[in-house]
Amino acid sequence: MGDVEDRTIPRVGRVSARRIESSDVVTLDVETPEGPMRYAPGQFNMLTAFGVGESAISISGDPASGRLVHTVRAIGPVSRALCNLRPGDAIGVRGPFGVGWPIGTAETRDLLFVAGGLGLAPLRPAIYAALAERSRYGKIAILYGARSPDSIIFRRELEAWRGRFDLQVEATVDHALDDWRGHVGVVTKLISHVEFDAEQSTAFVCGPEIMMRFVAQALVAREMRENDILLSMERNMKCGYGQCGHCQFGPYFACRDGPVFAYVAIKHLMALREI
Repeated sequence: MGDVEDRTIPRVGRVSARRIESSDVVTLDVETPEGPMRYAPGQFNMLTAFGVGESAISISGDPASGRLVHTVRAIGPVSRALCNLRPGDAIGVRGPFGVGWPIGTAETRDLLFVAGGLGLAPLRPAIYAALAERSRYGKIAILYGARSPDSIIFRRELEAWRGRFDLQVEATVDHALDDWRGHVGVVTKLISHVEFDAEQSTAFVCGPEIMMRFVAQALVAREMRENDILLSMERNMKCGYGQCGHCQFGPYFACRDGPVFAYVAIKHLMALREI
C-alpha cells in the first residue's frame, strides 16, 4: 500500500523561489518536508495547483543537488495556476516518474543536445550531468531554437555555457529583432554548424514534435544511427505510472515507458495524432 500511496497521493510542498524566464514561462523551486529528491535527468513530476488540477512537468534542475526545480509555460488552467504561485504557496508533488535521458551510457561519446522552446527545460538536467563529468565525454554541443529573442529561457545560463572553451552553444530564433546577433531560422539549420563523429555520437532532442521529427531526419542524413537519437515525447499524462491509459503511444505508455524514447522505436508513431 505504501508504494500505491506514494504514487497517487501528492506530497504537499512549498514554492521557495520563483523566476520569470519569459513572458509566459516561469521556473519554480519547490521544497517538500521530505527534503531533496533523487531523480534521473529527463524524469517528470505531477504538480498540483490545489483547487485547479494536476499537470505533468519535467524536472529542470541539477540532479546532483536533488533540488526540485520545474519550468512551466502558462498554456492552460493548471499551468497558469502553477505559474501564478509565489514563494510560500503550497504545491502538490507526485513522482518522480518516467524513463529519462540515459546520459550515463553515453560516456566517451560526442553529445548533441537539441532543444526547441521549452524543450530546453527537460534537457537541462542531462546537460548539468554531462558538464559535472565533462572529462568522461567527447565533444558537447547545445543547439537551441526559440520563437524570438524575448522567448529564450535560461538566458544567463546559456551565456555562461557559451563562454566555456569545452562546449559549443548555438542559438537561433524564428523572428529576429534589430539587435539580435545570432542565427535566424529553424533549429535544424544549426546541425550543419556542428562537427561530430556520427558513429560515436548520441543526440538528446526535446521540443515540439514536428521539430523533433525534422531534427531526427537531419541527423540520420548525417549518418547518425536511429538508435542513438533520443527524443522526449510529450503526451497527455495523468496518472504517471501507466495505469490510466491517457498517454498511450502505440504499444507504449509515455509516462511509464518514456517520456524518452529512441527514434528507431517510435518514428512510425510520430505522425499519429494523440487521442
